[in-house]
Amino acid sequence: MKLRKFGRASDPDVMMDINTTPLIDVMLVLLVMLIITIPIQLHAVNLEMPVGTPPTNNEPQKLQIDIDEKNTVYWQGLPVSQGELEAKMVEVSRLTPQPVITVRPNKECSYAVFADVLATSKRKGLDKLAVLGAEQFVQ
Repeated sequence: MKLRKFGRASDPDVMMDINTTPLIDVMLVLLVMLIITIPIQLHAVNLEMPVGTPPTNNEPQKLQIDIDEKNTVYWQGLPVSQGELEAKMVEVSRLTPQPVITVRPNKECSYAVFADVLATSKRKGLDKLAVLGAEQFVQ
């Protein structure tokens, strides 16, 4: 910035313009930094596709255990003893996919029998177990 001294007419006037060269330099540096830091956008979508044969939609078998008011346990509609029930559960636990077992107790059956069926299924490794008719116990 040049200043004019008072009293001399031959000295140049004060320069009132802004020097824009440093501003442009800073803007260019910021622009280059922005371009470098933005990740490169790819137009491709990377997917990991499964290899091999597609899985078959084999629905698991559905088995039903009923307990009547006389504490008789039924496997698929046929009465079974405790030993037969355990043998059938061992046989079913080896299947792939494991079948879905539904237990349908009667409201009048003993809780001990129902709990024994659930405990036996847990011991034999049956994971897919459902209790049907639980709404009859709600008061």
